[in-house]
Amino acid sequence: MMMLSMRTRITAGTAALGAVTLMLATACGNDEGSADNGDSSATALTIATGIYPLEWLATQIGGQSTEVIQLTEPGAEPHDLELTGRQIAQVSEADLVFYVEGLQPAVDEAAAQEAADASLNVADVISLRPVDDGGEEHDHDHDHEDEHGDADGHGHDHGDHDPHFWLDLDLMGQTAEALAERMGEIDPQGAEHYREEAERVVGELDALSQEYEQGLASCEQREVVVGHTAFTYLTDRYDLEQIGLSGVDPETEPSPAQIAAIADVVNEHDITTIFTEPLMPTATAETIAAETGARVEVLDPLEGVTDDSPGDDYPSIMRGNLETLRTALVCE
Repeated sequence: MMMLSMRTRITAGTAALGAVTLMLATACGNDEGSADNGDSSATALTIATGIYPLEWLATQIGGQSTEVIQLTEPGAEPHDLELTGRQIAQVSEADLVFYVEGLQPAVDEAAAQEAADASLNVADVISLRPVDDGGEEHDHDHDHEDEHGDADGHGHDHGDHDPHFWLDLDLMGQTAEALAERMGEIDPQGAEHYREEAERVVGELDALSQEYEQGLASCEQREVVVGHTAFTYLTDRYDLEQIGLSGVDPETEPSPAQIAAIADVVNEHDITTIFTEPLMPTATAETIAAETGARVEVLDPLEGVTDDSPGDDYPSIMRGNLETLRTALVCE
């Protein structure tokens, strides 16, 4: 009986040991599975950018697997961005810095110094408009580029090219495809997903471009008086004429002579609307409006989303701009 009892205890102990071993193995297996899931999450791309349209593209194409860091605070003027030490570290640690050269010098510098091999400059994948090729000037039959402040130095520091490409829906589509390709190079496992999302975005942008073409095809007026000449890509694409109160930099203040010259153009062409922007002071536009009887409306350059924007994301703001233009230009 003692022999049997001893054997029973040994067998029971062995079984218990086996059970414990199995439990440990199972636990280790679960930990490894959790680690895999965590790694999958950890390897999701981090993209840093300083302007809303690029943030929107990165979010749309990356989806939940991508963390998008917006370097410009909500409601702040993106042209004035200065990076903090923490933000420079974010640029350095990002998998990709997505920017358009010439728009935000602080981002240009940080990308060059901290992410030279981990950046995508939009200017490298599409053709930006030269500033002196319609980017800052309007084609009136009047000889007063100087009066409008568009030919004699605009006081901007955007370089030789107009960076506001995102107001051209076709160029936005090209940029979406380039971004998806670059993201796929960094994260090959997600490459197919990025391509599919880019195709979806391009389809949405194409449909929106058709809305613009149809909506602006027949209008009584073609002149668009704006606060600063950020809308060249849009006006040229749809055969409109942009007249700017200042150059491509919204902080450029027009002189009294320039204001008077633009007021003359407004009166001469019976322009009924002067457009200002959500992030731009309205004083100059209101002065001209008071002198000419025109009204002041908001046309959003999509440099950021604010409470005054005519929508809450890129497509809805673009559609809001379209409706604003159609009303102001008296389109059929």
